Amino acid sequence: MEATQNVTEFILLGLSQNQVLERFFFVLFLLIYIVNILGNFLIIVTIKNSESLKSPMYFFLSYLSFVDMCLSSSTAPKLMADLLTEKKTISFTGCMAQLFFSHFFGGTEMFLLTVMAYDRCIAICKPLHYTTIMTRRVCGWLVIASSVGSFLHSIVQTLLTSQLSFCGLNEIDHFGCDVYALMQLACSDTYIVSIMVIANSGMMSLICFVVLMVSYLVILISLRTHSSEGHRKALSTCTSHITVVIIYFGPCIFIYLRPATTYSEDKMVTVFYTIITPILNPLIYTLRNKEVKNAIRNLWSTRVTSRGNEK
Repeated sequence: MEATQNVTEFILLGLSQNQVLERFFFVLFLLIYIVNILGNFLIIVTIKNSESLKSPMYFFLSYLSFVDMCLSSSTAPKLMADLLTEKKTISFTGCMAQLFFSHFFGGTEMFLLTVMAYDRCIAICKPLHYTTIMTRRVCGWLVIASSVGSFLHSIVQTLLTSQLSFCGLNEIDHFGCDVYALMQLACSDTYIVSIMVIANSGMMSLICFVVLMVSYLVILISLRTHSSEGHRKALSTCTSHITVVIIYFGPCIFIYLRPATTYSEDKMVTVFYTIITPILNPLIYTLRNKEVKNAIRNLWSTRVTSRGNEK
């Protein structure tokens, strides 16, 4: 398919045409972005510097925090900058780059969440074999596999979109470069591309979601033999984890597991899984964890003590 490109830049219509509402969104997203970056960075530093957080679970959590920072950074800075300007534009190359990185980090997050559920499943269902199964080498390969799988997903998505022909229409009814929004502007046949997007993004989201739900179901069934107190704590943890999974995977399935159509709700749904969800992961996966909170306190007290001794 030979692409015809008469478009060198796209005009983004953004979240709203109301300037007052745009200023409100700017302040809100700026606060969320700052908390996201600081919160996830604190978790990475804490896990790296704490001897008590060397298990595979925290190894994966540190990478999840890094991916959360990158996922939010692939869209949030451009979105916030556009909220302060009247004309919102992005070059064709910049659009494809944003599309690639948002799908790359989004896909990596999906795979990491699935790997983390597998890790918890092994830890609870086969505790005696856990250390021999989830070695440092295996954990490293699982992270690499998540990144490679996401790269393949993202490069396919980007190449398919870049091969579309754009003959003049360049107004994207979105705040970023979304596949389906771009397909609405194409002057070439998008049927095959839309099928590929469903197979690539939609099915990947659905399969990962089903695997995650099955993993947590297996965990909950295995915990029935534990004490009532242990079962209650595990149930509380699994419920919070499942909540994050639904919040993240729900929007992805809603957007990509359907024909190539766009809805007005797509903008807020995209905001939810690219900006809101990355801030929920540090809150639910780590800050509700006693070991992490104790490690943060110890790290903070150690830094304060060392500074006091220097003075």
